[in-house]
Amino acid sequence: MARKKIREYDSKKLLKEHFKRISGRELPIQSAQVTESTDFNELVEREPWLSSSKLVVKPDMLFGKRGKSGLVALNLDLAQVAAFVKERLGKEVSMGGCKGPITTFIVEPFIPHKEEYYLNIVSERLGCSISFSECGGIEIEENWDKVKTIFIPTGVSLTSETCAELVASLPLEVKGEIEDFIKAVYTLFQDLDFTFLEMNPFAIVDGKPYPLDMRGELDDTAAFKNFKKWGSIEFPMPFGRVMSPTESFIHGLDEKTSASLKFTVLNPKGRIWTMVAGGGASVIYADTVGDLGYATELGNYAEYSGAPNEEEVLQYARVVLDCATADPDGQKRALVIGGGIANFTDVAATFNGIIRALKEKESRLKAARMNIYVRRGGPNYQRGLAKMRALGEELGVPIEVYGPEATMTGICKQAIECITAAA
Repeated sequence: MARKKIREYDSKKLLKEHFKRISGRELPIQSAQVTESTDFNELVEREPWLSSSKLVVKPDMLFGKRGKSGLVALNLDLAQVAAFVKERLGKEVSMGGCKGPITTFIVEPFIPHKEEYYLNIVSERLGCSISFSECGGIEIEENWDKVKTIFIPTGVSLTSETCAELVASLPLEVKGEIEDFIKAVYTLFQDLDFTFLEMNPFAIVDGKPYPLDMRGELDDTAAFKNFKKWGSIEFPMPFGRVMSPTESFIHGLDEKTSASLKFTVLNPKGRIWTMVAGGGASVIYADTVGDLGYATELGNYAEYSGAPNEEEVLQYARVVLDCATADPDGQKRALVIGGGIANFTDVAATFNGIIRALKEKESRLKAARMNIYVRRGGPNYQRGLAKMRALGEELGVPIEVYGPEATMTGICKQAIECITAAA
């Protein structure tokens, strides 16, 4: 499971679109998204309620505590919303120790209400936890003792009996409505492969629940079976994280292939770089370098899997090598071309793309004093490793090659010893 945050706008859009299918009832949710490219005249044509309602506007940037930070404006007309957005769009703010520009806002009707409720559903290893409180809103943390939580094991339905503990203290006039709402939202949570869903708060408006603030995360590994339900869902970068051009290039490759290609620069001046096959293996390599005390020297996090073709591996490897060999400073560097033991990826085939890239970057590798450590197992791994050994002799670049008899952690240790050894 890979938990990926989505914007509040998309969370509410999914809730509105699928609540009726699941419960037979509609939720009166209205929302609009505003970015730098938004034309307010065109937006009003698509969402006419914007010109006839009092409005709420707030950043939709995957961070919380917007109200406490003075980033929420209430009871505005459309002209005031446009002025609020114009003043803040692109401006850098600091939230939770992260800095970044505000690029996206959500605009909704201003909903007068009295009571505020809290609902949270989290997917866990053996089931889901559902938390509810009749004291929702910005003071929820100060009233955490009033939050009630139940656990629903995987494969077990949420019934009125199991939900009773959550709603036991509610007034009769809203008890049934909120119970039905919680059960429907839980069914939707599972149906759409949410991993996290929080409404803080939701209110009762004209007898119907209405989420005022909402956060959602989806299991992006379930995209293959939900592409019609999710539609054109966006998985934004975490707030404060802006892709470099090289990262954007790999991200673009990743979106165009059925394989997985991931690349994140951690330290452009790092002396240990990785090109690792397999998500689990990539975590082991990165964690090992950190556990051995050299996290600050780790240049990147990289992972390829899902049997990418030779051309995809070539383009991917070019980017990794360009970053790993940038700005030579005379010190030794290490590149770990690793992985676990593949189940179905042809090791020799993927190595063909890496070998082509290494040949192209021969002069850069030598200028950066790069030492390469290869460890791999799986289909055709002997042939792939033999090619790597021959390449080292051909290029005159230090390449040490190992099969599955060597440990992943041991290869990391060798890379560290290389960069710490006397020149």
